[in-house]
Amino acid sequence: MASDQENSQDANAPDDTSEKEITRGITIMKSIIRDRDKAVTYNVNWNADNQLIGSNAAKLASYIGTLVRMHIPITATRWSNKELGSAKDKIWTEILRSFNIEDTTIRKKYILQLAGKRHRGWRTFLTNKYLKDKEIFFVEYDPEYPVKYAIFITEEEWVAFVAQRRDENFKKVSATNRERASNPTYAYKKGRLGYARLEEKILDETKSDATSLPPHVLWKEARVGKDGTVRDDVQHIYDECETLSQSISTAEDQENRSVLSRALNVPEYPGRVRGKGHGCTPTSLYKNPRRRNPSNQEVMETLQALQAQVLQLQKDNERYMCMEKCSSQLKETSEKASINCQNKFPEGISSCQLYLSSPTYRLVGKGKVHNTSGDLLHHRPLPDGHLKVSVDVVLDKDALLPIPDIVSETTLLRDAIGSFVAWPLDLIFIDDEVFAQGSQQLSQKIGSRQKNKRDLPVTYLPKKGAFVPRYQISLETLVDSSDMATAGAIRLLDMEEDIFGYSCTETIGKEDLEHIFRHQELGVGVIHTYIRFLYDNFMRGNDQLSNRFRFVSSSLVNKALICREPDSCREYLVKRFMASSTNNLYLWPYNSGCHWLLLAIDPLKEVVYFLNSIDGEWTNYPDMKQLVDTSIKVFRSQRQARVPRTKSSNITWIKVQCPLQRNGIDCGYFVMRFMREIINMNQIEIPITYFDEYKCAHYTRLQLEQIKEELCQYFIEKRLISI
Repeated sequence: MASDQENSQDANAPDDTSEKEITRGITIMKSIIRDRDKAVTYNVNWNADNQLIGSNAAKLASYIGTLVRMHIPITATRWSNKELGSAKDKIWTEILRSFNIEDTTIRKKYILQLAGKRHRGWRTFLTNKYLKDKEIFFVEYDPEYPVKYAIFITEEEWVAFVAQRRDENFKKVSATNRERASNPTYAYKKGRLGYARLEEKILDETKSDATSLPPHVLWKEARVGKDGTVRDDVQHIYDECETLSQSISTAEDQENRSVLSRALNVPEYPGRVRGKGHGCTPTSLYKNPRRRNPSNQEVMETLQALQAQVLQLQKDNERYMCMEKCSSQLKETSEKASINCQNKFPEGISSCQLYLSSPTYRLVGKGKVHNTSGDLLHHRPLPDGHLKVSVDVVLDKDALLPIPDIVSETTLLRDAIGSFVAWPLDLIFIDDEVFAQGSQQLSQKIGSRQKNKRDLPVTYLPKKGAFVPRYQISLETLVDSSDMATAGAIRLLDMEEDIFGYSCTETIGKEDLEHIFRHQELGVGVIHTYIRFLYDNFMRGNDQLSNRFRFVSSSLVNKALICREPDSCREYLVKRFMASSTNNLYLWPYNSGCHWLLLAIDPLKEVVYFLNSIDGEWTNYPDMKQLVDTSIKVFRSQRQARVPRTKSSNITWIKVQCPLQRNGIDCGYFVMRFMREIINMNQIEIPITYFDEYKCAHYTRLQLEQIKEELCQYFIEKRLISI
């Protein structure tokens, strides 16, 4: 009988599917990997509540599950464990390579929270499949190692995982959760669709103009079966929600409990909106955060921000009073007086701000005023009531020059970057309160090197887990403790002949350092200093790099000089190209007047790589393109190279799909990082889709801060600033 019973059980037993499962394989999303190698990316959409929707939402969710199984060990019991930080960053980076998602905190938080759900589901799946029987009770025997998932799980991890799951405390928690979830009062009936995609489906079917639906509407629709019927108890809750929504205001709903939680008579979990699904929070639903008392740290930050605003207002008021004083004291001077030092400005070269008074009084640019006895402008005396000014940064791209440059026929300020112009005395302001103290007090201050005390801006207050710009803070402290804290102080940085093809000295003023500290637009002095950093730290002593990469000076070839002295710009470029006989990549930071971009030129192959962080075309810069094309043709002629007639006039320009900036001030920082990454990759040819190791849609603020940290560290190590 026993034998017959055993045979009967075997006959009725389900077929063994283990071989079929192994044959079927595991989900690793090969199609995404293949598309990624072809530089194909997927677009994803987000609804009004910042939840993932669209045709690629399910594909992304599945891919997240694959990445979790690949990078997160099954022995990780807490998703918030700090040791998982690098693995989470790897998951986020891999997702950005294949899906077009903004690299923002809110998007990263959503994706990583979804990854945490996938990890918990993965561990639950393994437990139910291998550690429990058909009645969902833990088995007593030792489960076999799941060979099918060997690429995700090592045998050591499996042994540790089994031990974790067999812990008595875990079994108690598992039994409690199983009992609570076994018979829900209002069962969810939409499978893997989720609330967000259910909402998208309803809005599409109804062709509604609304961007979202109330939570109780989604809650009801999620409990409608395939036959379309609605249970009476579900309809009762929905009707009660409709009644409550007419009598409870949005503010009351937000501050206490939603109408759905009131109708269900259940508490609301913090940070969760019932009936909306993953990713929707009270903040995103109500479009403003819940009111709460600020912490002590937030109060101190607010107080310091207000103090900084008061100090800035005081500074602006003093500057305005100085302007009024200058206007009242301005007198007609002779031609001789106009070329002598003005005693109300520090003697020598000083960083300054440039203003215009028409049609409105406004700040239009920044540069350096040259208050030197006997100074001339383009071999001519300066006009009465004016000083010689070099333009570094343009803040108003449509600003006109106070006196047009007749020699170069320049009328716009943006076309005068890197050159000298005449500027009215009453519209030049030194970047310091020293302006109002007089030259005698200025000399005393420089001699005693008193510390110019200033509170660090709120942005430098280190937050928990945030990046701390240590070298920037250290350098700013050094500057405040040295004569660089006063107007007119400068530092000189020698540029060797190997860097730009000629020996020169770069001038660094206080304002150049302020641009770094305050993350403002950069002048040519900062860009050239970073080039010197790259040369010293990467290329000096490395024949391979120094023979492969060279630089073009932005001081000798820029927008203003190309328009005014095209022949000298061309001669310099040709001379640079003739400096070597092997393939070189010449890195040229080019300033178009109010924007930095990078050209990487291979003159032997006659290829120009165009890296523009605002996604513009090279055709937008015709003067620059014509100069480069002409210089390459002259270089071709001087080295007597033979080129087929079909290519004699065709120089290859390649637009590189580099990371793009998301504001109007980051272009200089992007150019510096481009140069660093090109040299670090040690490749003459730049891929059209940029280097895989650095490929991203946008640089994060942290990636730009790293460049600034390198600059500040270089200033400190070179002892350019000392007390």
